[in-house]
Amino acid sequence: MVPTATWYLVLAAVLFSIGTFGVLVRRNPLVMFMCIELMLNAVNLTFVALARELNDINGQTIVFFVMVVAAAEVVVGLGIIVSIMRNRSALTADDLAELKG
Repeated sequence: MVPTATWYLVLAAVLFSIGTFGVLVRRNPLVMFMCIELMLNAVNLTFVALARELNDINGQTIVFFVMVVAAAEVVVGLGIIVSIMRNRSALTADDLAELKG
């Protein structure tokens, strides 16, 4: 049985739902960051599945650029989160409000 675009779209919806649930429930910024990345990968999977279904290369091109930007985002985001977590033993998302101006 060959998986169709529908299977990939359902998988992307499940991954996006798991990521959304993780962002809404968890308060640890590192876990929230990983859940946001999971949501981003679900969107990428949607783009690739639809590009394959429609025989269009534009979806895969968009995914390539999204992955490049996401790599830069991971470097900056993890750097900020790790530097804050070094100073505090227990960090929640509410503690990040101290980063304002």
